[in-house]
Amino acid sequence: MVIMGSRTIVSQLTDARLIDEYQVVLNPIVLGSGRTMFEGVKQKLSLKLKKTRPFSNGNVVLWYEPAA
Repeated sequence: MVIMGSRTIVSQLTDARLIDEYQVVLNPIVLGSGRTMFEGVKQKLSLKLKKTRPFSNGNVVLWYEPAA
């Protein structure tokens, strides 16, 4: 299942420990305000970086999995 742009669903699935992998696209723009991606997650979640892929436009895709 791929979830794009729904932090509510991601927070619920994260709290239930049902996500195997997180793919985060980093777009290097500073906005200064807004909501956090994991707003609503109740427990600390340690993630392990598995892979990265940089693009020529400055974007980077980061693959994480929950740490054991």
